[in-house]
Amino acid sequence: MLNTILGAVLPMVVTFLLGFVAARRRDFGAKDALTLNRMVLVYAVPLALFAGTVSTSRAQLSQDIPLVTALCIAIIGLYGAVFLLSNIAFRLPMSVSALGALTASAPAVPFVGQAVLGDLFGGESAIPIAIGSLVVNLTVVPITILFLMLNTAERGLPESSLAAQHGHSASPPASQLSILTTKLAETIKEPMVWAPVLAFAIVLSGLHVPRLIIHSLFMLGQASGGVALFACGIVLASAALKLDRQVLFLVFLKNIAQPALVLSGMRWLGYDNSIGSEAALTTAIPTMPIVIMLALQYHVKQAEAASAVFLSMIGSGITMGIFIALTS
Repeated sequence: MLNTILGAVLPMVVTFLLGFVAARRRDFGAKDALTLNRMVLVYAVPLALFAGTVSTSRAQLSQDIPLVTALCIAIIGLYGAVFLLSNIAFRLPMSVSALGALTASAPAVPFVGQAVLGDLFGGESAIPIAIGSLVVNLTVVPITILFLMLNTAERGLPESSLAAQHGHSASPPASQLSILTTKLAETIKEPMVWAPVLAFAIVLSGLHVPRLIIHSLFMLGQASGGVALFACGIVLASAALKLDRQVLFLVFLKNIAQPALVLSGMRWLGYDNSIGSEAALTTAIPTMPIVIMLALQYHVKQAEAASAVFLSMIGSGITMGIFIALTS
């Protein structure tokens, strides 16, 4: 059991710490993290998502409807709850609320799914990895990018003198609709958004992509997880570790609350078999390194994002071990 847990979690922690040490030794700096960030977001992750998705057959997806449903509810439901709580109840900015919701709800399946679930389920891990990656990258990641873009546009939008005279800071409805349309179009153009959508459409259509092409895309795609975690370590070394209540709460939701709710819900519905274990352990994977990537790109809570990813990674050594024991 100890070997299984360490085999699943230790590679993530070691890669993260290597980036931290490299930055402390001044081999890499904040500018290098931005370069690695761009490579990961524009090339490595989209290739990994496309190759991983088209490798899944339509028959495999249709056979695991309960798993698809469980992951959709766990990820999208928790994202929506955290976003609404942050934005409406605590009145946090849209960008902070969206990034916090992504931190609490999105497991790093596209980045480290194979390393974690592969050791646990062997060849059967392809299904939860593909489904988890699809759910995350077709829903909460594009929504987060859209919210971040909208918030950036609102901060840079000049107020009209007429609105200022009447005490109104909001832009006219026509302007808001124009901003929304523009930012939605920009979001769709992001490789991380259209690559998995295109791959999902190919899977649903039943088209077959030659294995040679998929294998060619995997070379850079497989580097996405390691490079992203390495860049996260660089960012953490450049900023002080923050252990405030918000960071701790988000890590608690991701590492403990989300998989616990999934496991108890699946068992309550009678899924004590491999489907329940796959769903629980998929959500028990720590939060996505892309949280730091997006925080860097849009200049939103960078220190908090790095701290949350780091604590989630380190804490998963204990929390994932508990859920592995509960499902074995």
